[in-house]
Amino acid sequence: MKLIPHSAVQIVIWLLLALLAQHLQPLPLLAMSMALSALALRLCPQQLLSLLRRTRWIMFSLLLIYAYTTSGTALWQPLGVMAPTREGLQDGLLQLGRLLSVLAGLAILLELLPQSQLISGLYTLAYPLRWFGFSRERIAVRLALTLEYAESAMRDTATDWKSTIGSALQPAGAGGTHIEIRLQPFGMVDLLLLAAAAAALLLIGVWR
Repeated sequence: MKLIPHSAVQIVIWLLLALLAQHLQPLPLLAMSMALSALALRLCPQQLLSLLRRTRWIMFSLLLIYAYTTSGTALWQPLGVMAPTREGLQDGLLQLGRLLSVLAGLAILLELLPQSQLISGLYTLAYPLRWFGFSRERIAVRLALTLEYAESAMRDTATDWKSTIGSALQPAGAGGTHIEIRLQPFGMVDLLLLAAAAAALLLIGVWR
């Protein structure tokens, strides 16, 4: 029996963790953030550090916004209204913990799923879009091209940013592109995990 979950199931699990993080209170959230961060640092430290580096200003701005826009007790009384509030800092740190959980889970997901499997999983999850007239094949192709271009652009920019900007300003070529999507069959483990995910989603909805 296959033990490695289907790529679509792994994406669903990450989405559920991200949803769960929005409902956890400080202590459970702290435990979840520490567990996911420790696992990410063990499995994919570079991936996690890269995500944290790219979002550092978002995190800093988020903390400032909560600290200065949430009413409450001033952290330093002599500053009066110019001081951040204790309640604002608490709410800001709570949001940072939720964001850290999501990013750590995303780092693990990107480490476990190569680009081809990630696209295959998203392609599988996009099946209901067919009922609304959308083409998931077109979505998968555009996603694959976007990921490939983003990865190539980041790599080239790190080595020669001038050439990268120059090439980006050039007209796009007319060459064709071939994208191959390898679909995975669902196994018993995948079905059990999907059933558990559906039950967890119901519990989160009732909890909310």
